[in-house]
Amino acid sequence: MLKNFLGWIDERFPATETWEKHISKYYAPKNFNFLYFFGFIATLVLVNQILTGVWLAMNYKPDADLAFASVEYIMRDVDMGWLLRYMHSTGASFFFIVIYLHMFRGLLYGSYQRPRELLWIIGVVIYLAMMATAFFGYLLPWGQMSFWGAQVIVNLFGAVPFVGDDLSVWVRGDFVISDVTLNRFFAFHFLLPFVLAALVFVHLVALHFVGSNNPEGIEIKKNKDENGIPKDGIAFFPYIVVKDLVAFIGFAFVFAAVLFFAPEMGGYFIEAPNFVPANPMVTPAHIAPVWYFTPFYAILRAIPPMFGSQFPGVLAMFGAIAVFFVLPWLDRSPVKSIRYKGPLFKIAIFIFAISFIVLGWLGMQPVSPGKTLAAQIFTALYFAFFILMPWYSKIDKTKSVPERITK
Repeated sequence: MLKNFLGWIDERFPATETWEKHISKYYAPKNFNFLYFFGFIATLVLVNQILTGVWLAMNYKPDADLAFASVEYIMRDVDMGWLLRYMHSTGASFFFIVIYLHMFRGLLYGSYQRPRELLWIIGVVIYLAMMATAFFGYLLPWGQMSFWGAQVIVNLFGAVPFVGDDLSVWVRGDFVISDVTLNRFFAFHFLLPFVLAALVFVHLVALHFVGSNNPEGIEIKKNKDENGIPKDGIAFFPYIVVKDLVAFIGFAFVFAAVLFFAPEMGGYFIEAPNFVPANPMVTPAHIAPVWYFTPFYAILRAIPPMFGSQFPGVLAMFGAIAVFFVLPWLDRSPVKSIRYKGPLFKIAIFIFAISFIVLGWLGMQPVSPGKTLAAQIFTALYFAFFILMPWYSKIDKTKSVPERITK
């Protein structure tokens, strides 16, 4: 009966074909290490964000007079509301942690190089959609930091020459952050996760079409047996799936520890001023975005105004993200993996990683001359990684890549 039922479905929808193509008969490299777990974990965290977000939306009021009170209602009166709210807020930070590690793995092993240029670009689009979703959701608690943080970020659009003021009003829907802004941000914050899910699906289809990269940088599709199965591959189901599930269990323990014992993470995940209702008449002493935006915020503050305009800083901030789109054409190295690249690339990526972390810390700190100078230095190092890549990746001494995966 089950076979007949599945046959009836297959005549009308390619269920078995899809299962075999993307799961049971999809062969992944057999040498995946722990850095390859984060893509799977990110997908499950996205599911958590969508489910908890939908449940929170059932009790949230996108109204300037009621938003903060509705969040308090969720925390205090809704059954398990505090858990849903913390799962969502903590999940947002963990989502970015996992994605940053996922992207860093791509840098280490050259997952942006041929034939995965489009796969990488889709991934960067996903990252932008994540940032937009987080930005729109940042205002929703209607706390002091939410209100003023959104005010500062939206005002950055005012630095765009000629159309800046009109652009800021268009984004806000008003001359200041108001009830109109809250309503439109709530609508976009609810919509974008489903767009994000669609982009993730496209990302997975693109991944399975070109095949997964691996720490050796070897294309396993080039070496197949008489049955067309990659000799250096292993079935995605059940082997890779089981490994991913074990990794997710370990991740779940860490997530639960933070969720139940430090959901605000000392003010890094939820800032203390956000437990105070938004007050347009009282500005917090120090305004800064959530930690996953702070590297780019530090770049913004590092660039001095020109002719009284902050536009150069805004341009640098968006350029720090946009440069990832052209990364596949900046790397001239004949090998993909850092295992076979020379010392120049290893030094460059180490400096880049340190620069990103330091910029993230500087973006959280109050402005001072010393910190501004440090931000300028690390901003220069951040962009140097990309600007100088065509040069150092071409002259770097590389090792020969083996024909087969040996370990």
